[in-house]
Amino acid sequence: MDFAIPPEIRDLCANLRRFMEEHVYPLERGEPWRMEVGGAAYPRAIRAVQERAKALGYWAFHLPAEAGGAGLPFMHYVHVNEILGRSPYGPACVGSQAPDSGNAEILWRFGSAEQKERWLRPLVDGKTRSCFSMTEPEVAGSDPRWLRTTAVRDGDHYVVNGHKWFSSGAHGAAFAIVMARTGPEDADPHRRFSMIIVPTDTPGFIIERGIPVMGDDDNHHAEVRYEDCRVPAANVLGGEGRGFAIAQERLGPGRIHHCMRWIGVAERAFEQMCRYATEREVFGSTLSARANIQDWIAEARADIHAFRLMTLHAAWRIDSEGQQAAREEISLIKFFGARVLYGVVDKAIQVHGAAGVSEDLPLSMFYRQARLARIYDGPDEVHKMVVARRVLAPYESARLTRTGG
Repeated sequence: MDFAIPPEIRDLCANLRRFMEEHVYPLERGEPWRMEVGGAAYPRAIRAVQERAKALGYWAFHLPAEAGGAGLPFMHYVHVNEILGRSPYGPACVGSQAPDSGNAEILWRFGSAEQKERWLRPLVDGKTRSCFSMTEPEVAGSDPRWLRTTAVRDGDHYVVNGHKWFSSGAHGAAFAIVMARTGPEDADPHRRFSMIIVPTDTPGFIIERGIPVMGDDDNHHAEVRYEDCRVPAANVLGGEGRGFAIAQERLGPGRIHHCMRWIGVAERAFEQMCRYATEREVFGSTLSARANIQDWIAEARADIHAFRLMTLHAAWRIDSEGQQAAREEISLIKFFGARVLYGVVDKAIQVHGAAGVSEDLPLSMFYRQARLARIYDGPDEVHKMVVARRVLAPYESARLTRTGG
């Protein structure tokens, strides 16, 4: 495993840092997502930065070149995505934001030629947005085998009925990719579901509300009802019964993409903590002279460094052997990274005192991100269970061999 960063990636990262300083961080001082309702896929403040990004070649870093992206290996994308993740607007400004990035990846890998032309191309070009509609309020998201939304075949169409929530990105999206049961209840649970593209202008597609999350009421996590939504059978993605397989292909890269961005959030919170600690005077000295503050800074530096190395290792494994081979590494960084992010942001807030919990600084926004990170893309407990089972499997096998079981 080679940690060396090629000169062209080093230069790209340096240029991206300047791009973030000049064009992306200023967006945080306004509220660009609130500036327009309806109409274009993105508000004008975001679109202006996107056009500049396209002109500079900073676009769709998550996709291969033949799909209209930058074609970066995962290991190099770690460095790029860390920089973009330092602001919640960074990924959107370069066309690499969730859930569009994950939807684009599965459309590229599993979509038909017609689906790519109709849905993928405008998505990659930034002309449309999409949402991913899988989680349901009535069943545990950590066990999707029991999802209740159905898609019943009726001639050349499917009729979709169900209740979803946390369908991120639904407001303003052109289409949703919906996980729905297409097989009988007694079928293999992992072959029972399909992913279906549902245009949001389909009769029966109803956004009931945006779900307020930890005080944020403008986050586009939508509660959606599907009431007799009739869509062409050609809208099935990758073939009937492949929903679980496609979900795994989508969620694995999605998790590591989030981890890459969390490194950037943690690093930015860490920098703010260090800067403030060296400037703030209390009891005759700066905060940075206090032993407990130095202890926090040293721990945070070590945690972020370990998190980055683990993420690079997972990315290297994906590049070398494929996503399936890296499942354990992805689960490890998901729960470890969420814990690191939470701990670093918490320390940064504590160092800033009352200012840390105000909206004058981005730390309260980071804190919400950090708390949510332990739940979405699979709760930490499920990822720990996955890792533990894989670790224990050879020991259990050895025990059975010894006992003749």
